[in-house]
Amino acid sequence: MPEPSADWWKSSVVYQIYPSSFKDSDGDGVGDIPGVIEKLDYLQLLGVDVVWLSPVYPSPWDDNGYDVSDYTGIDPRFGTLEDWDRLRDGLHERGMRLVMDLVVNHTSDRHPWFAASRAGDEDKRDFYFWRPGRDGGPPNNWGSVFSGPAWTYDEGRGEYYLHLFSPSQPDLNWENPKVRAAVHEVALWWLARGADGFRMDVINFVSKNPALPDGPVRGEYGDFTRHAVNGPRLHEFLHELHETAFTGRDVLTVGEMPGVGVGQARVHTNPVNRELDMVFQFEHVDLDHGPGGKFDPRPLDLARLRASLNRWQAGLDDHGWNSLYWNNHDQPRVVSRFGDDGRYRVESATAIATTLHMMQGTPYVYQGEELGMTNAHMDDIADYRDLETLNHHRAVVGSGRVDEATAMAAIARMSRDNARTPMQWTAGENAGFTTGTPWIGVNPNHTRVNAEAAVADPGSVFHHYRRLIALRKEHAVIARGRFAPLLEEDSRIYAYTRAYNGQTLLVLANWSDREAAVDLPEDVVGPEPELLIGNLPDPGSVLDPLRPWEARVHLGR
Repeated sequence: MPEPSADWWKSSVVYQIYPSSFKDSDGDGVGDIPGVIEKLDYLQLLGVDVVWLSPVYPSPWDDNGYDVSDYTGIDPRFGTLEDWDRLRDGLHERGMRLVMDLVVNHTSDRHPWFAASRAGDEDKRDFYFWRPGRDGGPPNNWGSVFSGPAWTYDEGRGEYYLHLFSPSQPDLNWENPKVRAAVHEVALWWLARGADGFRMDVINFVSKNPALPDGPVRGEYGDFTRHAVNGPRLHEFLHELHETAFTGRDVLTVGEMPGVGVGQARVHTNPVNRELDMVFQFEHVDLDHGPGGKFDPRPLDLARLRASLNRWQAGLDDHGWNSLYWNNHDQPRVVSRFGDDGRYRVESATAIATTLHMMQGTPYVYQGEELGMTNAHMDDIADYRDLETLNHHRAVVGSGRVDEATAMAAIARMSRDNARTPMQWTAGENAGFTTGTPWIGVNPNHTRVNAEAAVADPGSVFHHYRRLIALRKEHAVIARGRFAPLLEEDSRIYAYTRAYNGQTLLVLANWSDREAAVDLPEDVVGPEPELLIGNLPDPGSVLDPLRPWEARVHLGR
């Protein structure tokens, strides 16, 4: 393991593994922990510092493992606790850390806590939000994230329970101190076993207005966000968790926070407040959502994307810390979403990566992103597995609100399953992911987009990511430098500088398929700046035009 430091994660890069789709070791079609262990040398070659493991806990698998039925076990589909120990040791031996997913806004309805609560157990009775109905229906008008009402009636208890997601994911009642103590125990249990931190799922949902009032109507249901997101006791709850489980320990904590703003994130990530190291915000990945939400997509507007990311860079400077990401298990593939996954797949994947990795913050790489993996472009609803996608299709097509072709075009572009197709290891059968039948179909382009080919090709997306990751460790200006935007009105170029300790980093990226002139003062980085990295052969000097999807990084002293 590396020597601990107070903020080691500021110069680190995190790699997210979605275990079901990473590598299957036993031929059952589902990725597993032994499969991850097989690929640790690959991760070491890439150069990442931290592995974030998406949920591997026992689960009925209604929401791909985010419905946890046992917080201190491993689902047999993934292996055993002993396998997890081997993974931990293998990472630590290679100088990498292991971060777990902490899913504690809700549990599975199969969790023993919920069974006891449903039965009226005195100790667990108020572990969840139970309410009597109102006027023959649910206690309030809230709709759930996954379509339908946010309440389900339980015959045995004679009351409704709250679930902001699926009915199989009842929300924990964090107002109850016993719930918070139980969550603290879970975190401490994994830390004692050797985990190096947590990504906390929708953690800003844990504080809700106890009155649970109606929300403003959005379509068929009321919107819960005003009363159940960034709630009144959120800072208190996060500080309590930090003080109980994290203070004095060398860990990384990142909170997933849909709907969080810059001002709120400044408080959450300011070290003096002792809440979180960083947050995952969603502003930049919601910009292509239309009035009808994510399945009503709009083309990327570079000006809006740049304004959003620049605002976060400025807003958290000296007050907290940014997480930097394009992809994760809930987002479509960035090269298909914001780039060009056809003619300019390699160029756009590397230009987009360069734009992000040179910013201030901790970069997150989602499995396959470093290969330039694309959306799967599936056109049959039978090929999808994602609960959100299937519910959306049923709701809009089944009701006749949207025709099949329109619905499937939006789903093909935005479904979470685009991120969940198997990791493309080889050009062979099932992309080298499994010897069995994969739980979800393999992207047909694995014959040309795969890790084996990328590692062998010095000009691949993989090796560009390797260089970006290495540069963050070699140059303090990348990890520590102050951010300053440039060319904020340019319709094609994303440009900025970073400054630290007498050095200035200039980042230029052409986000288009046309050549773009670079109109900068010659003294932006001083005379004869060094070219640190370019994503195309024969990169030019600072003021040379940028070719389609070209990115260059220059260092001036």
